[in-house]
Amino acid sequence: MAQAKNTICIWYDKDAEAAANFYAATFPDTKVTSVHRAPSDNPSGKQGEVLTVEFTIMGIPCIGLNGGPAFKHSEAFSMQIATDDQAETDRYWNAIVGNGGEESMCGWCKDKWGLSWQITPRALSAAMAMGGDAGKRAFEAMMTMKKIDIARIEAAAKG
Repeated sequence: MAQAKNTICIWYDKDAEAAANFYAATFPDTKVTSVHRAPSDNPSGKQGEVLTVEFTIMGIPCIGLNGGPAFKHSEAFSMQIATDDQAETDRYWNAIVGNGGEESMCGWCKDKWGLSWQITPRALSAAMAMGGDAGKRAFEAMMTMKKIDIARIEAAAKG
C-alpha cells in the first residue's frame, strides 16, 4: 500500500501498538498495517522496541509514535466519530470509556492513552443545523450531557 501524502501522527508514551490494536478492534474500517521497531537505542526507548505503528482509523491514515513521556494529549486535538443512531453512539462511547477512558461533556471522552474523542450523533448535527429556536434548544440540551442522548436532542429540537 502506498503511503498517504498526509498522515496523522499521534504521540504515545510507549503504548502506540496497544492503542492501534484497540482502535482496530473498536471501529470499522480500522486496521494496523505495520509495526516498526527502533533500529538502535534512542531517547524514548531501546533498540528493538516498537517505535512507530502505522494504522488507519475508519480509513484515516495514522502513525502512532512511541515518543516517551515528554508530550501529552490535549483536547486541542480530537478524533470526531459521526454516529448514525443511539446504539452506535453507545457502542463507541462505552468502548472508549469502559476501556480505562474517561467521560467529559458534550459528547467528548478520552481513551486510556489520553486521546480525545467526540462521539457525535448525526442527529445532533442536524438538530443544531436547524438554527433558530430548535437549534438553540438542541444545543442547550447537549450542553447538559456527557454521552449524547439522541432522543433528548430530538425532543429538545421539537420543543
